[in-house]
Order: sequence, then structure tokens, then C-alpha cells
Amino acid sequence: MNAYGRWLRWILLVVGAVILTALGTAAMPHSWMDATHRRLGLGELPEIPIVGYLTRSASLLYAWHGALLLFISFDVARHLGLIRFLSALGLVFGGFMIVLDARVGMPLSWTLFEGPSIIASSAAIGWLALRAGPAAEAKSAS
Repeated sequence: MNAYGRWLRWILLVVGAVILTALGTAAMPHSWMDATHRRLGLGELPEIPIVGYLTRSASLLYAWHGALLLFISFDVARHLGLIRFLSALGLVFGGFMIVLDARVGMPLSWTLFEGPSIIASSAAIGWLALRAGPAAEAKSAS
């Protein structure tokens, strides 16, 4: 694996591990989520089934994505096509998150962090995946 492939493995490991921490928020008591919601200046977090479902399912989807990134980081050459695809999806997803965060009235700090960090990490992963290509693909073919 060339240097780009090694950096790609590292960034997939880091991003995957960070995103996997969302698993903890899926089990977070409602009172903690409410306290966070209030600290963000968003008022009281309603304790109704749809809010519990959406907050926890979003956390689980983020964690699932983190686990996937960790898994594919162990064989970058084999999963290079998937890595490139996930990178492209991440760029689009990050853009949608910026629009969504702004539209629903999330705090500016949230809006300026969530979507742009998804775009930045996806761009870095995509850039590295393109440069890891020939050496990584040759290794997986052998």
C-alpha cells in the first residue's frame, strides 16, 4: 500500500471511531438529551415517541456508518470502490445537512460544524482514495 493508502486507512479509522461514539447517544436518557437541547438554546425537548425514535435512530445510523468505516479501513485496497462511493455520498450528505440545519433553525455553531465537517472528511477520504488507486488496486488484484 502506498503512502496515500496508509493515510486513507488512518483517516477512515479516526473518522469511523469518532462517528461510532454516536452509539452512546442512542442509549442516552431523555433528561440528558433535554439538557443538551436546552443548552443549545432550543428549548424543551418534547418527550414523545417520534422524538425518541428519530433522535435514537439517527444516532444508530451515524454509529452504523462509523462501524462500516472502521471495517473497510482494515482492507483499503479491497474496498476502494466502496470508499470512493461513500466519499461521494458524504459530499452530498454534508451539503444537505448544511441546508437542513439552517432550515430547521439549528444554532449557527452546529450548522457551521456538522455539514462542513462531513464535507471535509469526505473530501479528504475521496482525495486519498483517488491517489491510493493504482497501487491499492494492483495489490487487491493479486
